[in-house]
Amino acid sequence: MSQTSNAIPILKSLELVHQGKVRDNYNIDEQHMLIVATDRISAFDVIMPTSIPGKGKILTAVTHFWLNKLRHIIPNHESDMTLEQAISDSAELAAVKDQAMVVKKLRPLPIEAIVRGYIIGSGWKDYQKTGTVCGIKLPANLQMADKLPKAIYTPSTKADVGGHDENIDYQSTVDLIGEELAMQVRDVSIQLYQEAADYALERGIIIADTKFEFGLDDNDELVLIDEVLTPDSSRFWPVDTYQSGISPESFDKQFVRDYLETLDWDKNPPGPELPKEIIEKTTEKYNEALQRLIR
Repeated sequence: MSQTSNAIPILKSLELVHQGKVRDNYNIDEQHMLIVATDRISAFDVIMPTSIPGKGKILTAVTHFWLNKLRHIIPNHESDMTLEQAISDSAELAAVKDQAMVVKKLRPLPIEAIVRGYIIGSGWKDYQKTGTVCGIKLPANLQMADKLPKAIYTPSTKADVGGHDENIDYQSTVDLIGEELAMQVRDVSIQLYQEAADYALERGIIIADTKFEFGLDDNDELVLIDEVLTPDSSRFWPVDTYQSGISPESFDKQFVRDYLETLDWDKNPPGPELPKEIIEKTTEKYNEALQRLIR
């Protein structure tokens, strides 16, 4: 079933070119676009009708932090153009200034680069069936949420809004983007994950897995794009309560997923309304991740 977001664009002074599950992309000029992280939340690739207040600001702050911290590994899409230069309407600027980024226009790659340091989620389901994840054979007798001997790269396709991403093996990425680029994406993704995971662990957060996206510039150089290591694109677990064999507590939208799993819902649009207590607890978890990482 297809799905489009019914959210009203925040900005009128710029052309809306794409409205994703969470982000609204606006055209600025031939070289730049504006990405606004909204308060929308999606789960199981479905946009929920209920938003999470302040979520867009948190996602933007976390992404800014990681882009700056990891820029020595790979260039990213942040631009030198300021928000004030991009948005001429002062009221609109005030409305989005804490949840918007001016970025360079790049050619996005058709894959999501997922790195897993722990076995959970769709990877756990695949492992239970086959003993592998995306074609990678793992040790026998792993429990849910076990730490893997080393982080693994498990790419997926990129679905349109309302579609479902699908896990693919490494060879499929070679077929899609070529061997040299596929190898570069794999290696840099693992490097980004490992450095971030080591940093987060010192601050009481286990990054169980995460998703990166990449694009190419005019010189065909690889560039890190989109959100980076946020509670939307990663699983963040508190170190002090972590144990394997169960789905751990989290500082991310797994809390929403777990709630939705208790409902009689077929995971197709429209999504169910989220109750007040789920909204408030989700906001609390996202804020906790922000405070632990950026302090």
